[in-house]
Amino acid sequence: MTHPTPDTTLHSPDYPPDHPLDHPLRHRTRIKICGLTREADVDAAVGAGADAIGFVLYARSPRAVSAERAGVLARRLPPFVMPVLLFVNATPAEVAAGVAAVPNALLQFHGDESPAECDAAARPYLRAVRMAPGVDLLDFGLRFPHAAGLLLDAHVEGYGGGGKVFDWSLIPDGVSAPVVLSGGLNPASVTDGIARVRPWAVDVSSGVEVGKGLKDALLMRRFCDAVREADARLPAQAD
Repeated sequence: MTHPTPDTTLHSPDYPPDHPLDHPLRHRTRIKICGLTREADVDAAVGAGADAIGFVLYARSPRAVSAERAGVLARRLPPFVMPVLLFVNATPAEVAAGVAAVPNALLQFHGDESPAECDAAARPYLRAVRMAPGVDLLDFGLRFPHAAGLLLDAHVEGYGGGGKVFDWSLIPDGVSAPVVLSGGLNPASVTDGIARVRPWAVDVSSGVEVGKGLKDALLMRRFCDAVREADARLPAQAD
């Protein structure tokens, strides 16, 4: 299946000229690592090659950090690594506090937020979709036309995917926004996910942890390496 993606025609400076990813039409799957709580984990995620780092601003999550703590951690990020703030049914004041602490953040709405509530932040955002039989992803995308992307997660009790994989065949062609594949990914499964879904980005949390909110540097590196290997196996996009 294929999904709309932003232009990927620029060469990446990270690859030598003979590298299989050094192709003007070769898609590079972006990597988001979510639920970080420690400085060392942020540094290790960046070193592994993450494109985005997620901070959970939902008090009921075992990976929760305060807006102030997210700001401290986000200031460690170098240029071109994006901080992402995850909210679940947050009040406008809570969203504003997060944005004040991390002004350059991409927002992620992971609860029952309406299009108007997401748009009210006046910030680029991802809208999470809890995938299950009967979910009309095409209609969902049309209801959130201003979303920068749709993050697809497993449908479990509560919010978040609970480290569970959902049925990827539920993802139709023609989704109106870039797809971020989430839900139970790990270094062993992400290669298959990229091959089957062809997402714009992948999102991982529990799959690179030794405990809730405690990331493992080796697992993060293995995950990022697996994504790059999967990209190298994909055919170049048609001209």
